[in-house]
Amino acid sequence: MAIRCTDFGVKSWFASNPRNYASINVRIFTIRCSSGAAATAVGLGERPWKTSDARLVLEDGSVWKAKSFGASGTQVGEVVFNTSLTGYQEILTDPSYAGQFILMTNPHIGNTGVNFDDEESSQCFLAGLVIRSLSIGTSNWRCAETLGDYLAERNIMGIYDVDTRAITRRLRQDGSLIGVLSTEDSKTDEELLKISCSWDIVGVDLISGVSCNSPYEWVDKTGSEWDFNSNETAGETFRVIAYDFGIKHNILRRLASYGCKITVVPSTWPASETLKMKPDGVLFSNGPGDPSAVPYAVETVKEILGKVPVFGICMGHQLLGQALGGKTFKMKFGHHGGNHPVRNLRSGRVEISAQNHNYAVDPASLPEGVEVTHVNLNDGSCAGLAYPALNIMSLQYHPEASPGPHDSDPAFREFIQLMKQVKQNA
Repeated sequence: MAIRCTDFGVKSWFASNPRNYASINVRIFTIRCSSGAAATAVGLGERPWKTSDARLVLEDGSVWKAKSFGASGTQVGEVVFNTSLTGYQEILTDPSYAGQFILMTNPHIGNTGVNFDDEESSQCFLAGLVIRSLSIGTSNWRCAETLGDYLAERNIMGIYDVDTRAITRRLRQDGSLIGVLSTEDSKTDEELLKISCSWDIVGVDLISGVSCNSPYEWVDKTGSEWDFNSNETAGETFRVIAYDFGIKHNILRRLASYGCKITVVPSTWPASETLKMKPDGVLFSNGPGDPSAVPYAVETVKEILGKVPVFGICMGHQLLGQALGGKTFKMKFGHHGGNHPVRNLRSGRVEISAQNHNYAVDPASLPEGVEVTHVNLNDGSCAGLAYPALNIMSLQYHPEASPGPHDSDPAFREFIQLMKQVKQNA
């Protein structure tokens, strides 16, 4: 690099005014830059800013260059978009995202960093994170570390400086797509495309990879500073068995806050063992993937129906639909976000809900006596079921939110009332 400096005087109009301003000296720099070996030799080979070092290759053949953060390597997954404006940490730790790349439509991510109180599970199960802009700083009194460090410690890949709006439009038009995220220069675009075209998430049992290995007791309630509904159980306790298909911590906290003594069991826990524990009710939790890929879970649900009150959430809702004789189907791009309007057909009340699912129950396939209680107002899909004859209730979305609005929290109270009614009539 060569630098030449030239000094010359400028006679400005200031010099001729009555105040007799002095001439202004201006210094002009001419900079000539060189590249290659010469630049490297003087230590100027690295740019002071990060350049594109990652690619997202979708199964439709499109290649999206980006910058990486978090872990490095190559990862395959299904790309889905999430429309939540806040709560990226709860989203990252939601086990229902196993096998998926989460694309956040909100452009600014990482602003509040990460804390260890907002985790929805003990680890991250997602395949990777795709965002538009990664915050270069954090500003939150609860922040414990940056988002990039958090992902790197958990071996989760992330990319930023990619056109998330364009990818979202493509997903809405063509449906969810399989993609491969890579930071490895040794792999060509053609090799990554081949990987994306040869991998599929349909028919894969993802529940077994996120469920607990053995039963455990859950006792934590929603913290008093965060609780938003009074406990109306008047001290009455209900024993609930919660099947862990990928359960979120705040589902358990809300149940505990409503007076439930909870035992969490693995997804493969036999129905006979559950019934031996004499529960007042059974919860079938949320979870990732295709409900048709876990017939063992459907059989477990069938064996429990009619014996105790049951509440299904998300995956649990879909398993209940199949256990009742209905069918499920894969949606075009699913529902992922904290702003989905749902109508309660019983009350007429509209709730803004938090949702995360790629499959839905076909209401036309359900037998007589099963009632559709909630409908998604965006696309008319089934968002809730009830079968009073068997003491069944279910929601396709997340009443605990986390993240999201609290409109649907009364569903936990309804489950309590259902158990209370059956207990009184026994």
